[in-house]
Amino acid sequence: MIAFLSGLVIQMELGSCVLDVNGVGYLVAASTRTLAALPNPPEKARVLIETVVREDAILLYGFAESAEREWFRLLTSVQGVGAKVALGMLSTLSPGELVAALTTSDKATLTRAPGVGGRLAERILTELRDRAGKMPGGGGGIVVPASATPGGGIEADALLALAGLGFRRSEAAPVIRRLLDEQGPAASLDSVLRDSLKALAR
Repeated sequence: MIAFLSGLVIQMELGSCVLDVNGVGYLVAASTRTLAALPNPPEKARVLIETVVREDAILLYGFAESAEREWFRLLTSVQGVGAKVALGMLSTLSPGELVAALTTSDKATLTRAPGVGGRLAERILTELRDRAGKMPGGGGGIVVPASATPGGGIEADALLALAGLGFRRSEAAPVIRRLLDEQGPAASLDSVLRDSLKALAR
């Protein structure tokens, strides 16, 4: 099993790259997110690898970070999600966006990825919803602070919870304020968090 490859990036294509490791060229499929993180040829890079062995081929899938590789493994555990679909999802959605979509049962966000229709999105939600919070980008799930209080404390508590999910304060704060204005006195921490996740995952 190959854990990683370290060598020269000698070729970049749509959906893959070629790494020269001691004179051997390895074709590595990757998401657009990983390919964008690699240096321009001919620069040296270290790529995490997931090896998939089939009857007719040994395929290498590369990742710039371990979080993406963990998500690849989880996504491909769902029936109907092959390596190509998983890479498409990882090209379209960040780990944080995947956590948000799964946590809020946001099927529309999942169907933004190529190859993911409504039926497959529903299966992904059903099988992975309870596991999403433990994945990278999830921060262990939404943690509602013990000090959560109604009224003026909702904004601060929502910001804290979203920070645990990996969202930056600068992007979360305007969304939370808008939702508090819209919901008015009826606003609760649960409703603000739920709607914030939906908005931030778009």
